[in-house]
Amino acid sequence: MAKKLSKRKQALLEKIDKNKIYSVDEAVETVKNLKSAKFDETVEIALNLNVDPRHADQMIRGSVVLPHGTGKDVKVAVFAKGAKIDEAKEAGADLVGNDELIAQIQEGNIDFDIVIATPDMMGVLGRVARILGPKGLMPNPKTGTVTMDVAQAVKNAKGGQVNFRVDKKGNIHAGIGKVSFDTDKLKENLRVFVEKINKSKPSSAKGRYIKNGALSLTMSPSVKLDTTELMDIK
Repeated sequence: MAKKLSKRKQALLEKIDKNKIYSVDEAVETVKNLKSAKFDETVEIALNLNVDPRHADQMIRGSVVLPHGTGKDVKVAVFAKGAKIDEAKEAGADLVGNDELIAQIQEGNIDFDIVIATPDMMGVLGRVARILGPKGLMPNPKTGTVTMDVAQAVKNAKGGQVNFRVDKKGNIHAGIGKVSFDTDKLKENLRVFVEKINKSKPSSAKGRYIKNGALSLTMSPSVKLDTTELMDIK
């Protein structure tokens, strides 16, 4: 027996054409009109890439700083010592330390969204890798979260940095702003994100790089994106 759609879901589906391939401009304008929740919904992009993450050179992972931010208040934890502790605090980090932060994590207190560490702290962080890793919080040089320039890393994290990582099936999901953002700001954030994905294309990847793309809100159905247009964003 088919599941009956709620009136809200039915009303949203009537606003889109499931068979249509939307341009970036059309997609952003369409999802802006799909707002239905009482909170400020996130605009989410989903891409399916023609890569095989089982091969190390096709494990696409990185970060990009969106020009207009994500609209999310991000809590940043920094693992550092010495002068780098003061540097992180001055840059606006929410939690800064080393052994005491490790103890908090081991006790299950994970009150942060991004973890940044100086290279000399990675050995210490190894003690909680099994906790942070599955949550996608383990610092990594590819996302700019293992660095001596902790001040810049904190500013990036606070200013709209989005970390991305392809899953086992070649999918990447990311929030590129809030539905309350101006249409032009969402379009620019989307283009900057996709440009970074295109630049991350491995030389060993064959065939059509972006196989499918979709745009949606937290609580909305998705619209299909024109993958040819997406691959032309350079």
